[in-house]
Amino acid sequence: MHLLPIFAAQLRDDLTQSMRLNMHRRYWGGFQVEDVQFSRIDSATAPSSRWLSFAAPAGQIAFSLERKVLLSVLNYRYSSGAKSDSVAEVDEAAVRVTATEERLAVVLGQQLAGILAGRIEANLPETNLAPGARLPNGEAATAEEPVEDYGFKPTTGAQPAKGAWVIVVTLAGATSGVTAGRFWFALDKQLMAGVLRGLLRDRDGAKKRKPAGPLAQRLHLGITGRLASKEVMLGSLYDLQVGDIIPISLHRADVLLEDSRLFTAAVTEHKGKLCLTSFEDAE
Repeated sequence: MHLLPIFAAQLRDDLTQSMRLNMHRRYWGGFQVEDVQFSRIDSATAPSSRWLSFAAPAGQIAFSLERKVLLSVLNYRYSSGAKSDSVAEVDEAAVRVTATEERLAVVLGQQLAGILAGRIEANLPETNLAPGARLPNGEAATAEEPVEDYGFKPTTGAQPAKGAWVIVVTLAGATSGVTAGRFWFALDKQLMAGVLRGLLRDRDGAKKRKPAGPLAQRLHLGITGRLASKEVMLGSLYDLQVGDIIPISLHRADVLLEDSRLFTAAVTEHKGKLCLTSFEDAE
């Protein structure tokens, strides 16, 4: 499970990018993604808001959104808040549940489930792509060009059991940076297996990378050198013109490691480059 933070970081980038799109900004313009992490449901971390379920051939995703976030999105979407990129504080107790609120929760859940499904599919080899998870031109969908809902439709489903893995997304206000709320994803076994397969593919690919070359080829050294110094009278310096040649005799150069003098070497020119050659041990 030590690979799960990799997926969480990828999903965070996908959510951040998607929320900036014009089609989603009308909902999420007042928010930014603060954190994404995997966790297990227990009595302390279980959301108090209700769970919605979305199903597709690829599997089933349960989604829960804090009501204060939902009301803030609703307020941002249908009020002047959409012009200021700010999240207004909403008193949950003072607002009764409406059909508009419930419909918006389904819309947001379906939208976010599609982003999550897009990340799972993007990590899998093409042979593992679920039917329908393709763009109109026949190319596999990516996080940059996600299929809007990936075939996930509202359905009935049980609440995730205690101890089940969930993805917790923490949101902050886009301007204040103050934590604004959270939402949760719970994946069924089929989708969770897809997450792990995608991460294992990356791990196995890293193992098969071309071995590093010899140390002598990989070792990069930086050289700071002073080729020569010459004292010039101030009057002569003022008399210099562009193109004048200053005669300088190059003696053998000292080669140092830190402050230790290791070698002396001759300075030569080769194809327009200055090179050190004829190394001799320093006495």
